[in-house]
Amino acid sequence: MLDFLKRKRKVTLVLGGGSARGIAHIGVLSVLEREKVEVERVIGTSMGALIGAAYCVGVSVKEMESKAYSFTLNKLLDPTLPKMGLLAGDKMEATIRELIDNKSFHDCRIPFYAVTTDIETGEEVIYDKGNLVKVVRASCSWPGIFNPVTIDGRVLSDGGIKNSVPTKMAKSMGADYILAVDVGFCVRHGKIENIFQMILQSFQITGEELNKYQSLEADGIIKVDLDEIDQVSFERSREIIAKGAAAAERHIMRIKKDLGIR
Repeated sequence: MLDFLKRKRKVTLVLGGGSARGIAHIGVLSVLEREKVEVERVIGTSMGALIGAAYCVGVSVKEMESKAYSFTLNKLLDPTLPKMGLLAGDKMEATIRELIDNKSFHDCRIPFYAVTTDIETGEEVIYDKGNLVKVVRASCSWPGIFNPVTIDGRVLSDGGIKNSVPTKMAKSMGADYILAVDVGFCVRHGKIENIFQMILQSFQITGEELNKYQSLEADGIIKVDLDEIDQVSFERSREIIAKGAAAAERHIMRIKKDLGIR
């Protein structure tokens, strides 16, 4: 009887932020797919929103891997006259559009929710409809680095400001089994030499503290050990994806036991 009840548990997959480190989500997804862990919904913030959106609209793990391997930081760099961000964010939007093939929330085969932050009010704002590309861009827009995105009159920035691993959102939806993927942050231990490093370091410190308690709200946690790989190390995508898969392998038996999967 208990095994039957376990088999009925439904997974809400929560994908945390982490920029380049968030590429590890691809490796995690490959293991979950192989082990036939069915996902009821996906909630993502920042890079977790991008990978989550791609997965939910049907982009294969192999295709995501291929695009990650060829991606470079330069594909995001479009400096602008600083007003609300150092980078315009148009190149990032083009990258998002290419990855999800310009699809919309209506195309999601798995319900998807993206977490953003209203930078003017401090409110967390979650989307499951609207312009998917714009919403994901907003969720990925580090304040001070990328220009914010205005949607429905709200000025939106990175969802990780308040929800680096958005387990609270999953709980508010009445999730049956929350499986969180925490890729962590890489706080620098050395001299800060420019404004970009200063803003990035502030995100690392804040994110590291948020992750400590937000991940604990999950029923299952896949913590990816990425050592000293920082948030802009896109050239290490193969290594990052492999580490995501390795972390999922370490936890998959316990997760399957929780869910009653043999």
